[in-house]
Amino acid sequence: MNAPEPAAVGAAAAAASSAAASSATRSMPHVMNTYGRLPFALSHGQGCHVWDTEGRRYLDALAGIAVNTLGHAHPKLVPALQDQVAKLIHTSNYYEIPLQEELAAKLCELSGLEAAFFCNSGLEANEGALKIARKFGHDKGIDRPEIIVYERAFHGRSIATLSATGNPKVQAGFGPLVEGFVRVPMNDLAAIEQVARHNPNVVAVFLETIQGEGGVNPARWEYLQSLRALCDRQDWLLMLDEVQCGIGRTGKWFAHQWAGIQPDVMPLAKGLGSGVPIGAIVVGPRAVNVLGPGNHGTTFGGNPLAMRAGVETLRIIEEDGLLAHAAKVGAVLCGALEDGLAAEIASGGVVQIRGAGLMIGIELARPCGVLVARAAAAGLLISVTADKVIRIVPPLILSAEQAREVAALLCPLVKDLLAEPLA
Repeated sequence: MNAPEPAAVGAAAAAASSAAASSATRSMPHVMNTYGRLPFALSHGQGCHVWDTEGRRYLDALAGIAVNTLGHAHPKLVPALQDQVAKLIHTSNYYEIPLQEELAAKLCELSGLEAAFFCNSGLEANEGALKIARKFGHDKGIDRPEIIVYERAFHGRSIATLSATGNPKVQAGFGPLVEGFVRVPMNDLAAIEQVARHNPNVVAVFLETIQGEGGVNPARWEYLQSLRALCDRQDWLLMLDEVQCGIGRTGKWFAHQWAGIQPDVMPLAKGLGSGVPIGAIVVGPRAVNVLGPGNHGTTFGGNPLAMRAGVETLRIIEEDGLLAHAAKVGAVLCGALEDGLAAEIASGGVVQIRGAGLMIGIELARPCGVLVARAAAAGLLISVTADKVIRIVPPLILSAEQAREVAALLCPLVKDLLAEPLA
């Protein structure tokens, strides 16, 4: 099937824009209205394409928000998961789960770290990291440990991770927030060194290697190297949230590997299970013995189905050479976007195209949330973060031809938006 005909695009965009806010209450009345959904439902997918229930096809440049690493209905992943479902889905952590050890060993091999704890989501992985940092501080005799966090960060929506998040909009209405966080700007080494001089209760630095919800903002590699050295001097934990940017998305297994460093604590999730809910906290020698039996736990985390999904995802990434592929196709996509938006870059309408591999942000000089619906109407799935940044995080199997198609679909929409008068 093909994308919608051009004559239908304008009407579909208008319908999507007007109905997005109310679609949940109109078509899903028994589901709490917590999302601004577009008014269509997806029924199935294949590779980098999905189809809705009306038969319209979309090129998926969102991958379930950086989750569907291997795209949809991957021919190696599907039979492996079918095999696991027929054997064992869940047991609980009262018993040994060999697939946990298999996945943990592989993550340690890839990261150079020592052990892993498995949970169900990025939020849970980040919450666990915060607990590790606090326990690390208490074990050092610090009664009120504090953690350095970042402006524009996003670590989740529990009360603790929301408190670590640097977005007042998502925090509004949920106070009082959890204490114990010191906030600094990204890539400002002087700011964090000042904290080090004046705050003896700091025990950890916690940041996304590339901020996702905050607008696809990378930490500079030299900044990460300086943080590693500072944490070593101060006996702090360096905790790098790789929930969105990890698992090959940037062309390395983990984005911080471009800086040639290792963290002490690394939360993972999203792409690790290729769509099956999973989270992990991978730790190095400084943090490996902080938690013991009774300090942390989970009912569903580490279940055999999720572990099989993680094992198979990593195996397929390796077998199919998807790290190099992500770097190569990401460069093709960035190049096509830069060519297609050259005039808008020159005029300042497009502020910057940035990211790494297949995690790309296009920052505009004006809010662009309407592009989510307009792109869907044109047959392309994207998202917008931080009001002005188009986020592109497709499956790692995206081809070079499909990357050029993403740009061909998206660039005209950006041009049209920038040509409209500001409301």
